[in-house]
Amino acid sequence: MPARFLDKLPPSVLGVAFLVLATACFAVLDTTVKVVGASMSILVAVWFRYVFQAVAVAAFMLPRQGRQLLQTEHPRYQVVRGLLLLMVSVLSFVSVQYMPVGEFTAIVMTTPLVVTLLAALLLKERVSVLRWVLVAGGFTGALMVIQPGDAMIGWTSLIPLVMVFSYACFQILTSKMARTEDPMTMHLYTGWVGALIATAALPLIWQGMPDLRTFALLCLIGLAGTVGHFLLILAFARTKASTLTPFLYSQIGFAMLCGWVVFDHIPGRLELGGIALIVLCGATASWLTAREKRLPVEPPEA
Repeated sequence: MPARFLDKLPPSVLGVAFLVLATACFAVLDTTVKVVGASMSILVAVWFRYVFQAVAVAAFMLPRQGRQLLQTEHPRYQVVRGLLLLMVSVLSFVSVQYMPVGEFTAIVMTTPLVVTLLAALLLKERVSVLRWVLVAGGFTGALMVIQPGDAMIGWTSLIPLVMVFSYACFQILTSKMARTEDPMTMHLYTGWVGALIATAALPLIWQGMPDLRTFALLCLIGLAGTVGHFLLILAFARTKASTLTPFLYSQIGFAMLCGWVVFDHIPGRLELGGIALIVLCGATASWLTAREKRLPVEPPEA
């Protein structure tokens, strides 16, 4: 019955629904990471996250695509892409320990603006005046959220900014590889590169078997990330990126809701103003990017 009902929905409506659900999963993931970080090493959480998804994707896709899934023209780029995303994951898991989940997600959502900046500097792409205005507006919003001079500021405030620039480099590399590589092949290699590196480092960070509650939270991290990615694939398979892009910012709303429910945190007026400015500038820049089909647009956990 549910399947028949879904089949009757227009593809665009179904795509948006899948995307919004995916952003909810990613907000749950970030919130759970913040909870787990209070009792165990974040690096163990990163390891569990990667291993869970790598095994799940391989188990799901290899029987369907076979050896074709493993074929790649650029194995070195696959490794670099995996390293970049692992770096992004570690930095994001650490960042969320020092920032409220909603504000952290808003900072991450400046990534499309950083992609615009790096595309102009590294790829020599022509950037319109409107895009430069959006970049300036987005970074202003980020400063309103971080608030230089606040007690939170220090080396920890630089972590999300480094993460955003790393993620922008990941996006640019993805755009180049997408011309010749299958998306699921990239997804598989990226997950396994991160899983293997994290496993190699596991003896240095292992703190013993977690208790039942922590283990359940680790499973929730892996499940939320895996289901979120699956819903994301379903969304972009059914609907144009230019239609979906504005809805990516629903993740900020879910993150703020999770932060309120779990940590009883409500952003102040200045933070809310900064978040609104980031959403306006970031969503517009992402929509322009998707419409022009210049670079891919992905949410923070993609």
